[in-house]
Amino acid sequence: MAQSGEVVSVNISRQRGEMKRPVGEITIDMHGIVDDAHAGPWNRQVSMLAQERIDDFAKRAGRRVLPGELAENITVRGLELDRTAVLDRFYIGEAVLELSQIGKKCQGHNRAIFREADACIMSGDGIFCRVVQPGKIRPGDRVDYVSRPLRVLVVTLSDRAFAGQYEDRSGALSVELLERFFTGKRWHHRIQKALLPDDADTLSKTLGESIAQGVDVIFTIGSTGVGPRDIAPETVAGLGVKMLPGIMENIRIKYGAGNPFALLSRSIAAVTANTQLYTLPGSAAAVREYMEEIFKTLEHTLYMMHGLDAH
Repeated sequence: MAQSGEVVSVNISRQRGEMKRPVGEITIDMHGIVDDAHAGPWNRQVSMLAQERIDDFAKRAGRRVLPGELAENITVRGLELDRTAVLDRFYIGEAVLELSQIGKKCQGHNRAIFREADACIMSGDGIFCRVVQPGKIRPGDRVDYVSRPLRVLVVTLSDRAFAGQYEDRSGALSVELLERFFTGKRWHHRIQKALLPDDADTLSKTLGESIAQGVDVIFTIGSTGVGPRDIAPETVAGLGVKMLPGIMENIRIKYGAGNPFALLSRSIAAVTANTQLYTLPGSAAAVREYMEEIFKTLEHTLYMMHGLDAH
């Protein structure tokens, strides 16, 4: 999704706790806005707020709201910031910013304007960015917004399903569970499916191409047991990944207590520089159980891999 808007005002404060005030232009370096108190080597280098939301806030407060009074560095018009997601990008003037955090804990209730409107707008409507490319930004500059969907791949491994001998129900279930997981979350996402035989070379090629293309999360379904054609764990491990043993150890312990056969799964979790990889057993019941546990850490893992502090 791409949109365009414009900069209404650029605002800075030289001391933390001070109200930001409009200036004629700002200079962005790799730590944020030069001379702004909130610049630094962290996630929230530049804050942004939509003029439309400020206008709504002003109505609740019953008075005019000045540029920067709500603590935003960049006031923009014409963008639906409430539909943006982490890792989306903004091309503004000479600079490029990447969305790194949505909202924050309100720390401005001591300000009169927040008491007047009984709200802290930055906690729900503000977004924060880190710098990708430095440059100058001025009022009137065009803002080009480009969404960055998370790309998820589900690969079912089954000789019989690949041969058309039965339907790939576990792969379909995986997609269904992923769609439920993303429902109500502020992530843009694309989910793709693939059906392969239990063949290490074919899987290795598919995974290698997907990783090179920047796929964010890959689930393989099936081929995790001890049979002669079960090849998923060693194939993934052979890609030079970082292992995440705790995830699958927890799942095997949790479900193995009631079903000792669950302990025979050799499923692994791992990451490359940009991709999370999970090998799941092939049964529908196992897919539900494994994904339920994996979803608990998937977003946090994504933040960590992109150098973002999710706390």
